[in-house]
Amino acid sequence: MTADTLPKLLKQQAEKYGHHRHALREKDFGIWQSYTWQEYYERVKYLCLGMVSLGLKKDDKLAIIGDNRPEWIYAELAAQCVGAVPIGIYQDSVLKEVSYIINLSQAKFIVAEDQEQCDKILDMIEELESVEYIIYHDPKGMRDYEDEKLLYFPEVEKLGRSYEEANPAFFDLQVEATAETDVAAICTTSGTTGNPKLSRLSHRNMVTMARNLGEVDKKFESDEFVSFLPLPWIGEQMMAISSALLFGFTVNFPEKPETAQDNVREIGPHVMFSPPRVWENIAATVQVRIMDASPFKRKIYELCLPIGYHWADLKFQKKTPTFIDRVKYWIAYWLVFRALKDRLGFSNIRSASTGGAALGPDTFRFFHALGVNLKQIYGQTEISGVSCIHYDGDIDFDSVGQPIPGTEIKITEEGEIISRSSSLFMGYYENQAATDETIIDGWLHSGDAGYFNDKGHLVVIDRLKDVMTLNDGTKFSPQFIENKLKFSPYIKEAVAVGHKRDNIVAMICVDFEIVGKWAESNRLAYTTYTDLASQEPIYGMIKDEVATVNAGLPDAAKVKKFVLLYKELDADDDELTRTRKVRRRFVDEKYSEIIEGMYAGLGVIHIETTIKYQDGNIRQLKTDISVKSL
Repeated sequence: MTADTLPKLLKQQAEKYGHHRHALREKDFGIWQSYTWQEYYERVKYLCLGMVSLGLKKDDKLAIIGDNRPEWIYAELAAQCVGAVPIGIYQDSVLKEVSYIINLSQAKFIVAEDQEQCDKILDMIEELESVEYIIYHDPKGMRDYEDEKLLYFPEVEKLGRSYEEANPAFFDLQVEATAETDVAAICTTSGTTGNPKLSRLSHRNMVTMARNLGEVDKKFESDEFVSFLPLPWIGEQMMAISSALLFGFTVNFPEKPETAQDNVREIGPHVMFSPPRVWENIAATVQVRIMDASPFKRKIYELCLPIGYHWADLKFQKKTPTFIDRVKYWIAYWLVFRALKDRLGFSNIRSASTGGAALGPDTFRFFHALGVNLKQIYGQTEISGVSCIHYDGDIDFDSVGQPIPGTEIKITEEGEIISRSSSLFMGYYENQAATDETIIDGWLHSGDAGYFNDKGHLVVIDRLKDVMTLNDGTKFSPQFIENKLKFSPYIKEAVAVGHKRDNIVAMICVDFEIVGKWAESNRLAYTTYTDLASQEPIYGMIKDEVATVNAGLPDAAKVKKFVLLYKELDADDDELTRTRKVRRRFVDEKYSEIIEGMYAGLGVIHIETTIKYQDGNIRQLKTDISVKSL
């Protein structure tokens, strides 16, 4: 049997390793629980057969919603084993997003993690006409639920065991019948311009992508990987499912999202793939810890970091370090970087990469200074995740590297990046018009602007629609400016504005936790986020951060004015996608009063608006926002 589908790979690894190697590990009640490849295979088999006994068949849709758990992967593989199609929904999605995806896909089964996710489904069950069963795997709080569509995960597995007794050969025949051209999964796009589109990915797409990426970014069966990013994201699908099944490494699940960083340190993964926001948060956390450190430790860090930066720059420039460089870095590594990597859980890291959006050069240099071989990945959901990566020994943080094996990339006359490979998706579900706009003559049109530099590396400028032009004709990338701003530990989010204007302005969201610590250490009283962001000393501190960024920008790209927003940008308010990309047009429209106030020369902008809290409460907010010039 040729292992050309994900279920076949699972069966192959179970036959190879049986109970001798761990496939999955989950932290529960403070204890790591391990599952062998054989246990992995059997959980998938019995869940699959249980759902088949309930009516699941080829081409049916199975929606999955919840945090990263082994049950998520069991459900995805179980659906694939009989040709049904899994579709992941982000666990923090609000009701309208959940209903949109379920109704568009006509999902027949839903696997929901716990009471919270079940409540989302049950609150709108009358609108979800296609849903026949809701299978939950965390029973806490579910005792008194009596809806006939609710089923407990182990109960479905029990049905599967009974089905196997009556049909002993059924499962193996179904796995063997899976074909590489079958739809393996539906992944949602980030949806920066509206509702997400549903990308259909085949087994060939996902397996080929993992294999081609593995040629230039090696994975081994002995590797450990921590799965803490949302599983609906193509990046996590590529690592926790496709690559793990192909190479046989162990996937670990944190106890809960809040403990992910602590659990990463416990595991010490060899492989890590995260979007820029994660790397930016880690860098900011390090800088905050240094601010809280003793004067002696802070001084040692401040002496060693420039040595690390120099070492990283030599690597980027492909220059050979002198003997003195090696001695200095060796001392800095053993004094600071080695312990710091251990605290972050990076002691064993070999393959560290980032993708989903551009990572700022400052963050890139920071991790290479510590000795973390961080590489940029570029791609889209529509090409199964990856089309370019930095090759080892050829890191260039201004670029996204070179095409991976099996992938071709060209730049159109309009400057758009287009690509093609065997990982090119099968099209959008129930949206042929969008498919025809995206795939033209076999080439995926990314919508990104870019070019190849003299090293043959692809440089991504920004989204074509987001590249802006000042009134004097100067073009600039708002994303580049935003990334520079977000390297500051005090700035969590930034939105640069300036299209068809005389200059660039920015709306900035402070990091409430980090800026709050700064305020406390400076004896500055505050109550809410709005109160903190309106304080004059905070404005002064952020003004210094923006001025530092401006010093490294061309004159035309410098930020001339900025404001501190009265709230954080939030995916629940449609301001960000679930992968934390700014919905630029929506934000520009929502905060148009603030933008126009900055360009009108106002010193203070009076705001009256409504704020919706996580508990559903809504209140009127009246506040004054200061405009600062640089």
